[in-house]
Amino acid sequence: MAASPTATALRATISPKPPDRFRTLIGVVATTAPAALLLIVVVLFQQAWPSVTHFGLGFLAGSTWNPVTLQFGAWPGIFGTVATSLMALVIALPVGIAVAIVLAEQGQAGIRGAVGIAIELLAAIPSVVYGIWALYVLGPWTFQHLESPVSDRFNSVGWLSSASPRSLFTASLVLAVMILPTLTAVSRDVIRAVPRGLKENAIALGSTWWETTWRVILPSARAGIFGATILALGRALGETIAVTMVIGNNYQIPQSIFSPAYTLASVIANEFTEATGDLYPAALVELGLALILVTLSANVIALVLVRSATARAAI
Repeated sequence: MAASPTATALRATISPKPPDRFRTLIGVVATTAPAALLLIVVVLFQQAWPSVTHFGLGFLAGSTWNPVTLQFGAWPGIFGTVATSLMALVIALPVGIAVAIVLAEQGQAGIRGAVGIAIELLAAIPSVVYGIWALYVLGPWTFQHLESPVSDRFNSVGWLSSASPRSLFTASLVLAVMILPTLTAVSRDVIRAVPRGLKENAIALGSTWWETTWRVILPSARAGIFGATILALGRALGETIAVTMVIGNNYQIPQSIFSPAYTLASVIANEFTEATGDLYPAALVELGLALILVTLSANVIALVLVRSATARAAI
């Protein structure tokens, strides 16, 4: 039987092919983010050009930062940035996943509500408030009750010696607290998205709650949790004020995790208003380029790992 004119007109009206104007608009919006990133990189590269031409690639491997003699190198800042971020992830990752499991799967309704609100409030606290808390509370407490006893006991172990209230470790702790809300919230949503049938099948086969969580839920949510980890890493790599207040601001490769250090963002924040001439400001801008390079490298590595894990899981 032939379709009626009304049905034909209706199908034409709700055609799955989007209008050309809408597709054009979506294309323009989709290119905004990469275009903005490209514009930022181009402007920074232009401003950093005097430093780029003067130091070349040796800037990334240089370990001296002396505005008086105009000798600049980024390696201690790169090391401090990566070290604090990775240490913060090591501290925050197990806590964040554990809290996410409780919020998504177990905990009583009242407990889930209270913990969820607390996590959201942590995300709303300004960075400078975290810095003040770490400077006057967290730093002195860890120095007295953790860093000093550990460094005294294991003084012969180089990376556990030389305790200081403002150190790489203290900065990593405050970073761990700051990235915990992002890690927990995204992981919670990912765990909730695991098909309920997988959990019920595991329980029906006699698995305990722990076995179901460890062998079914977490493997199914692995890619999403990894994505949450990368989001948290991006927050940690770029954090400035809180880290600047407690890391000690010593532009050297620290011999101990309890020693003062420096990050790329901290150097820029501390010295940009004092930079004069052509080479000094350009070197600080090149530090910004180095920070973008570190962040992009972390995201590219994460993308490769996620695709690799997804491909293995599909086999």
